Amino acid sequence: MLAHGALLRKNFFTVEQLLAVVADFRQAGLSEQEVALMTFAQKVIQHPGEITEVDINALRAYDLSDEQVLDLVVVITARSFFSKTLDALKIQPDDVYKDLEPELIQALSIGRPFP
Repeated sequence: MLAHGALLRKNFFTVEQLLAVVADFRQAGLSEQEVALMTFAQKVIQHPGEITEVDINALRAYDLSDEQVLDLVVVITARSFFSKTLDALKIQPDDVYKDLEPELIQALSIGRPFP
């Protein structure tokens, strides 16, 4: 999450906003569509076998096409695969991320310590 967090911090959010998203994206001031996307992503990662037409329709309500939903699933699962691969191989994040605010490093370093 460090890479995405660094990009979001640099271009879109304050430290406080990002910390709020990490703490509870549903209460972080995101748009309804952003919350729907995050909710879907969370379910894909935590309970992929439980995705139903209801979940897909929640995205269609924001005019996402089936192709866009497929793109989301592929991006979400590819990122999960990549992160788990890095974790399994004990790959350390690049030093450039040490420039992030300490509270962001702590919040975004999920699953492994950042030296």
